[in-house]
Amino acid sequence: MLYSEHLKDYIMHDIVDTAVAAGSFTTLVAAVTAAGLVDTLKGEGPFTVFAPSDDAFAKLPEGTVAELVKPENKEKLTAILTLHVMSGKVMAADVAGKTLTPASVNGEALHVDGTDGVRVSGATVTSADIECTNGVIHVIDTVIMPKG
Repeated sequence: MLYSEHLKDYIMHDIVDTAVAAGSFTTLVAAVTAAGLVDTLKGEGPFTVFAPSDDAFAKLPEGTVAELVKPENKEKLTAILTLHVMSGKVMAADVAGKTLTPASVNGEALHVDGTDGVRVSGATVTSADIECTNGVIHVIDTVIMPKG
C-alpha cells in the first residue's frame, strides 16, 4: 500500500461528502439534493448536523419521503431538513450533562438533552462527533419534524 493510499482514509471531507461516503445516509443525501441544500452544506460553516440515518427515514409512514422530494414540496422538505442543522460546531462533550434549547437553521428551537446520552427533540444520537471540514455530524435515529 502506498503511503498516499493509506493517508486518504484520514482526510476529512465536508458534511455532504462525509454523508455520501458513509453509505448510511442515502435518503438524507437525496433529500438534501432535492431541497437544493447541497451547496449550503458544502459551504464554509461551521455547521452541526443531526443526520437521520436511512433507518430513521424508514420509520416514517410509507410514501412520506417520495412525497417530500417532489418539486412542489421543496419548501416543506427544506423546513424539515434545516430543522436538523445548527450554526456552529457543537460536539457531544459541549452538551454532556446539560439541557439546551438552541435554534436550528430554520429558526425553530431544538430541545437538546445531554443528561443521559444525547437526545435531540425526541431523537437519540446513535453516533456522535463525526468531524468534517465544515462542522460535525451527529447521527440520529428519528427524523425530527417541525411543529405545526
